[in-house]
Amino acid sequence: MDLLSTLRTTGAVRAFTDEPVALATIYDLLDVARFAPNGGNRQAWRVVVVTDPAQRRRLRDLYLPGWYQYLAQSAAGLVPWAPVTDPEREAEAIASAPGIAAAAAAGPGGFAERLDEAPALLLLLADLRYLAAVDRDAPHYTLIGGGSIYPFAWSILLAARAHGLGGVMTTMPALEEEALRHAFGLTETQVFAGLLALGHPVHQPTKLRRGDVASFATVDRADGPAFERP
Repeated sequence: MDLLSTLRTTGAVRAFTDEPVALATIYDLLDVARFAPNGGNRQAWRVVVVTDPAQRRRLRDLYLPGWYQYLAQSAAGLVPWAPVTDPEREAEAIASAPGIAAAAAAGPGGFAERLDEAPALLLLLADLRYLAAVDRDAPHYTLIGGGSIYPFAWSILLAARAHGLGGVMTTMPALEEEALRHAFGLTETQVFAGLLALGHPVHQPTKLRRGDVASFATVDRADGPAFERP
């Protein structure tokens, strides 16, 4: 596929076949993704390739509590953990998460419950010593530091597509970062940035639904007119 077609058809994949992903393939994905743009070319990303079954189960167990909280907030009509939200409604929704967890335990389980079975799991970290986080002292929630990390994650997913794989990045284990830090030996300057699950897709989505350009782009000001095709 050409690059533009790949960009328009690479969606999140959470259902994988049982076909394994060779460690050599994972190496090749990282070897390509390391060329992602990043601040000062300091390459602040670090990756843990999780192969040990016990460590995979630990990741699953750290993932699940946040997942059920996510489902509870979504069911309440909230954007989960949105920086601008109704804290009381959020707390009320999260309180119902144990019920959702119990219902899930009684069923067959899905991506979350079988996370440890994903053919490839990559734990993505960021080393805070190497991020030019110009928003560091901002009095409000910001996103700047991730600009030197997440292009690398997207490059992994694009490279995976070129190998006939699919995948998704999730940040759910962030809620259990201290436990994750202990279980996976993070240094004091390393923080969790994401978890990538990869494998051979049961179905490769190609018809993605997104808002058109005019729904998110404006001219000259944030409150300016919508940017339409000339």
